[in-house]
Amino acid sequence: MTRLIAEIGWNHMGDMSLAEQMISEASRSGADYAKFQTWNVDRLKAGPWDTDGRKEIYEQACLSLDDHKLLQDLCVKHKIEFLSSAFSVEDASLLQKIGCEKVKIPSFEIANYDLLSYCGDNFSHIFISTGTATYSEIEKACSILESSNHFTMFHCVSTYPCDPEISNLTRINYLKNLHPDIGYSDHTFGVEVSKVAVSFNISHIEKHFTIDHELPGRDNKFAILPREMKELSNFISIFNQSMIPHGIDYQISESETRSLYRGRFSGALSA
Repeated sequence: MTRLIAEIGWNHMGDMSLAEQMISEASRSGADYAKFQTWNVDRLKAGPWDTDGRKEIYEQACLSLDDHKLLQDLCVKHKIEFLSSAFSVEDASLLQKIGCEKVKIPSFEIANYDLLSYCGDNFSHIFISTGTATYSEIEKACSILESSNHFTMFHCVSTYPCDPEISNLTRINYLKNLHPDIGYSDHTFGVEVSKVAVSFNISHIEKHFTIDHELPGRDNKFAILPREMKELSNFISIFNQSMIPHGIDYQISESETRSLYRGRFSGALSA
């Protein structure tokens, strides 16, 4: 069964009332997780974000300890699991202290081996994305985490948004040679590529999620809406039903007995 992660991320822009609306809609739309991002602007390194407007976004969307606790409670209220990405050991420590048993390691931290080791020791399950990662970095990450074997590795192309022709879904098969539990972090518009990915027998799909494309912030522009999350959830349900094995010669169902008479004009009575 493929589970769905609604990546709310910083789409709430620090507004906890808006965050609750997103949590509620994610749950109503069939998502299994509402995922956020945990960082502290004080640990932000110097970079182009200092002058291109992103730092102001980071400061506004940064979650306090109390914000994290509130979001956890809201997820319980709306019957969806809380999840967050940790960008440093300090961030992971905050999540561990408030009782999180699962954590996401974003693509850009896959080579942060101190973070991987800390999460491996302190969380029951780890989700880790592989966008931008080199072959050797992915192998190294697997070697750090494989001793406990409690992680899901996500295929990911870290382009926002990502065109279908560069989504590179066949890379999922390569990743399965390294680790059996593979997910997909999908940055394409809509849900069609995610539907294709389901056929690769993956355990999780992560999609950026919003309730309004006109909300401020980059991610709201390409995130999927509740109706699209529901469409993907329904597709996964139908896909799983259609893949239930019955063998070649399985017992004829009552509906077939009523409607199917092979050779009805040739005199044959068997179906």
